[in-house]
Amino acid sequence: MAAPTTLTWFARHELNLVWRDWLSMMTAGKRGKEMLLALVLTAMAAGAHWIAGTIVDAWAANGVALTKPNLVLLSGGGLLFFTLMLSQAMESVTRAYYARSDLDLILSSPASSRRLFAIRTGAIGLSTLMLSGLIAAPFINMLILRDGWHWFAAYGVMASFAALAAALAVLSVLALFRTVGPKRTRLISQIVAAIVGAGFIIGIQAVAIVYYGSLSRFTLLQSPEVIALAPEVTSWLWLPARAAMGDIGALAGLAAGAFGLFAVVIAMSSASFGDHAVSAAGVSEVKHHETRRAAGFRAMSPRRALRAKEWVLLKRDPWLISQTLMQILYLLPPAMMLWLYYGESSGVLVIIITVLVMASGQLAGGLAWLAISGEDAPDLVATAPVSERAIIWAKVEAVLSIIAIVAAPFIVAMAFVSMHQAVAAAAGILLAAGSATAIQLWFRVQAKRTLFRRRQISSRTATLGEAFASIMWAGTAGLAAGGTWLAVIPGVLALCVVVAMKLVAPKEA
Repeated sequence: MAAPTTLTWFARHELNLVWRDWLSMMTAGKRGKEMLLALVLTAMAAGAHWIAGTIVDAWAANGVALTKPNLVLLSGGGLLFFTLMLSQAMESVTRAYYARSDLDLILSSPASSRRLFAIRTGAIGLSTLMLSGLIAAPFINMLILRDGWHWFAAYGVMASFAALAAALAVLSVLALFRTVGPKRTRLISQIVAAIVGAGFIIGIQAVAIVYYGSLSRFTLLQSPEVIALAPEVTSWLWLPARAAMGDIGALAGLAAGAFGLFAVVIAMSSASFGDHAVSAAGVSEVKHHETRRAAGFRAMSPRRALRAKEWVLLKRDPWLISQTLMQILYLLPPAMMLWLYYGESSGVLVIIITVLVMASGQLAGGLAWLAISGEDAPDLVATAPVSERAIIWAKVEAVLSIIAIVAAPFIVAMAFVSMHQAVAAAAGILLAAGSATAIQLWFRVQAKRTLFRRRQISSRTATLGEAFASIMWAGTAGLAAGGTWLAVIPGVLALCVVVAMKLVAPKEA
């Protein structure tokens, strides 16, 4: 057993905490669910490998040779994963500084806080690797089966990317602390993380829209123009791709650089972690003084007052940007597509409508959780001289009004081209957002707003139902906009999902 206060002892302690936290999250804190969790994870892993196999088969049928098209595709996919890693790492680092947690206990302990902060910084890199690895692992495993054992090197590339992302995230947040101060770092870091996570995807889609009229990222990566502009196979730019394909020298160089930088950043940041965390914790304690003249009470209905209260709480939520901005950014490619091909083809509107409905359902689900389950003062609200029904309806109206504001520009633009397609889009958005909100209402479990990232653990059934309903309503709206009666099929399936969620919802909800 490792001696107390050593790096090994701290690492073992942190791993135990992470394991207990993950198990509690996945089982919703209920004992006896471990076997069911194992079965569910096994089924999900099998499904993910089947999907990956169908994608990889055609590409690896004759072996993956070291050619420019293959290097472009691998590098593009690797850069996509890296930007997602960096986005997640930036949010994790920001939360590590601003979540007070056991900070008082750590700083008052005779143990070295610098060692513990070093371990926690390393844990951010590990968590970044685990989440991204869950997405990439099925594809890597299928490449190993189809093309050979040399693809095991891709796991080394993923680990190097995780270390590099964590190092850059820590450096970015520390730079923000020193330039803009702890008061603004949280907001700016969330914005940067969302832009980094969505920027590469949006950039590729934008170019694909301009030159090929498609939202597909692979259309651009495999285009003859991009391949012709790419450097030769011997270029150092292909180092990560060659490492993933089994080049041990390239892998060793990549790993040495990434983990070397990570070690330097840990040594540099662990000394100042406590000071920055204390200054960040003090941000929430600062009282904001209103500079403008205080407005008097205005007469309004209880429902209107409740709606205004929900809007204010959503606006003040310190983590709202990280929870919603990326979903909103993903609407930029459809908006660009609508702008460039406005009125040219009804098929373009069908694609835009499908994406818009899907995004609206997901955004509504997140906002509904904040308004319904993330109520910070449920007991106080319950004492108000209004009915529970009025309180719930005010929350629903507050959420749907935000979705309406986001979707309105798209709907108005579509109406000038095709009123039929505009109506189909509006109906699909309303149904998807309404279904997601209703599911969150039926499965509501009171929790703090700071637990937004865990909103799916209250019921994985509700999470899956929300996702499937949004997908089905998106298909319904797209087919209805295309003028085919086949829209009835996904519409009926969506209704079945919503009804099933109502039937399996807790009775007390």
